Amino acid sequence: MDKYVIRGGRALEGKIAVHGAKNSILPILAASLLNCSGEPIRLKKVPHLHDVWAMLEILSKLGARVAHDGPDILLDTANVKCDQVPEALMREMRSSIFLMGPLLGRLGRVRVCYPGGCAIGERPINLHLEGLQALGAAVEERGSYIEARGRLRGAAITLAYPSVGATENLMLAAVTARGETVIRNAAREPEIIDLQNFLIKMGARVTGAGSPVITIKGGRDLHGGQYRTFPDRIVAGTYLLAAAITRGQVTVEEVVPEHLGALIRVLQKTGADLAAGDTVITVAGGRIKAAPRVDVHPYPGFPTDLQPPLVAYLTLADGTSTVIDHVFKNRFHHVQELRKMGARISLQGHQAVITGVSELKGAAVEAADLRAGAALVLAGLAARGETAVAGIKHIERGYEELPRALGLLGAKIERVAAVPGEGVRL
Repeated sequence: MDKYVIRGGRALEGKIAVHGAKNSILPILAASLLNCSGEPIRLKKVPHLHDVWAMLEILSKLGARVAHDGPDILLDTANVKCDQVPEALMREMRSSIFLMGPLLGRLGRVRVCYPGGCAIGERPINLHLEGLQALGAAVEERGSYIEARGRLRGAAITLAYPSVGATENLMLAAVTARGETVIRNAAREPEIIDLQNFLIKMGARVTGAGSPVITIKGGRDLHGGQYRTFPDRIVAGTYLLAAAITRGQVTVEEVVPEHLGALIRVLQKTGADLAAGDTVITVAGGRIKAAPRVDVHPYPGFPTDLQPPLVAYLTLADGTSTVIDHVFKNRFHHVQELRKMGARISLQGHQAVITGVSELKGAAVEAADLRAGAALVLAGLAARGETAVAGIKHIERGYEELPRALGLLGAKIERVAAVPGEGVRL
């Protein structure tokens, strides 16, 4: 399999810009299905990511016309008539579940299989289905498939957990429903605000995103327009941690600092110097102090998507750190790979106890999921010697041309294609 080969021990220096948010563009692409006007949608500076191309292929199979104009994507969804997402594409990524809400609202029916994606722990979709039922859909599970039918009507929905995916899916469904929908205990992540802003741009009436209560007044016909997503806060956070773990100095540009408040506080407590402007953050790494306790929670808490890179960073801290993930309690696939590099980490339930070491050593490791892969890359940047990170298909789901980006900061990292027959035992 293809891999990243990293020659570590170099402090990162320089400036780097952040691409558009993966976790914004995917539900926004799904939202494009709500536009029946024939007026095109232009999405500006869409990141080149595996998940984006998979979602665009799904839209094309459903009947949308997809065109590329430099870094922009043009979408014409006027002729979408298909209500079934191809199984192979549905299993490509978790975010394909976002298609249920808009397809059901537009066509009155939808049939999907259970979605795929990274193996980061249990992510049930019952909140999605219960919410659609509250909006009037008849939902039936048949083997590995889910079918939903019905004309949607507004409703009051209280989520049992502030799920980002369920919040977004129900927002998309409610836009087409008759009457008013109120979603309580909604997720508050910035990507929810991004989706609301896009829907408003298309003519929808949505308020409250970023708070626990979102109100949607449905029944409006939506139209096209152009939009650019927020910068990717998880990519920005990964760059900040990469600079800090290598004890370098990096300015991350085209970022929203307030989206990274929880990470900034942890970095400051662990010895890094940070300065934030309107759209930039500069970090200067130094000797890393332990973080006695970091609790991972939904936004505005510390993000679960930055938990694996944070664990990698804390492997080089003075003293013992504890990271507790309250969101995905089994999201520790990176731990056993970091141990191969000399890290001292013990798992106790859904918490990692990290005893800092003086150095990490290069090793052959493999990414089991997207953010675990980012953690291994960070460890490789700081390690002595050469690290080979396999499983990079996961990393490329969420990071655009990561070797090139880190190379601009002085990292020695290259993408190496697989050798035919490599890893095969005769």
